[in-house]
Parts: sequence; C-alpha cells; structure tokens
Amino acid sequence: MTQPQGGSGSVGVSLKKGQKVSLTKFNNNLDNILVGLGWDTAQNTGIPYDLDVEVFMLGANDKVIGDDWFVFYNKLTSPDGSVVHSGDNRTGFGEGDDETIKVQLSKVSPQVQKLVFVVTIDDAVARGHNFGQVSNAYIRIVDLSSNRELVRYNLTEYYPNVISMVVGEIYRYNNEWKFNPVGDGTADDLMGLCIRYGVRVQ
Repeated sequence: MTQPQGGSGSVGVSLKKGQKVSLTKFNNNLDNILVGLGWDTAQNTGIPYDLDVEVFMLGANDKVIGDDWFVFYNKLTSPDGSVVHSGDNRTGFGEGDDETIKVQLSKVSPQVQKLVFVVTIDDAVARGHNFGQVSNAYIRIVDLSSNRELVRYNLTEYYPNVISMVVGEIYRYNNEWKFNPVGDGTADDLMGLCIRYGVRVQ
C-alpha cells in the first residue's frame, strides 16, 4: 500500500487490486461512510456515455437477501435504510466523484454479509460503448465524521469487451468491516448482473 503524493486534502491509502484492508480494525467508531466513484469517458463519440453505480447487498450465499436489496438509480435507498444512493449522474463530466453512496454500517441488516459496488454502462451494447473508452476510474471510501478519505482504489484495467465493472466490496469479517478492491470487468449488462446476484427482475 502506498500513500499517494500531491493533491489537496486527506488522501487515503492507495490499494492495489485484491489488496483487502480492514476499515474498522483501527477505527472502532467508524459508522457513516461515503463511497465515492468517479471516471472519465471518451468525448469524441456521437452518443454520450451514461455510467451508473449499483449496490448489491448479499447474504452468506453471495446472493441478494431479497429482490429489494439492490440499490440503483431507480431505487435509491435499501430496505434497512443503511445504503443511500446520490442519484444518477448522466455525464461524468468534471472533477471529483461522479456518483456517491452513503452507508451507515451499524444499520446494515445482520443478514447482509457483503455490499458489492458495480459500475455499468447504460445501454452499452446498443450504443457501442465499453470500458475500453473509460479512463481514470476509481472508488474511494470516506469517513463522514471526519471527512477523511480512508482508502482509494484506482482501476488500471480497461478492456473493450467489458461493459460492467465490479469495482469493490465492503464485507463483514470477524466482527470487522473490510474492503476488497475487486476491479473485475464483465460482459454482463445490468440485467446479467441481477441474474448473477439473484435479483428477480420483473
């Protein structure tokens, strides 16, 4: 883990893919966090990109504990009120986070073992869009009580056959909350991810 240089404000520990880290081991009082995600997209295409963030709240079997336990732009709050989505950003222009998720760890249902954060490209196949045209994507976690960034993961792998990215996971482990920077791309669209994680789509 390296500490990034430069920039203003508190910059969290920079993680590499698969480098799991505890969020609560040295911060027992950590409760309200912000998960910020950002990216840049190619601007020379005729159809603007619309990237979206989704959160799948999984049980011990790596499936959602119910169809409602899937937070996205059309359902901004989880049933237990622990996960709140900032809403859809349709352009990705500008500096900083493009979309954010607030999580109150103490309110997460005991049935939920893992929060999976995914970025999908809306209508990617029809529009000919993919992650080969995305750059500077990242996920970061901020302690809202101090506004201090705890960790950051900058994605480094962008492939033209990828239209969705499992960016990271926050999960329970031995009474701790840990973060796993995943960074795995897939050719599944949002519907395919819903099937993967057990969401029954009407």
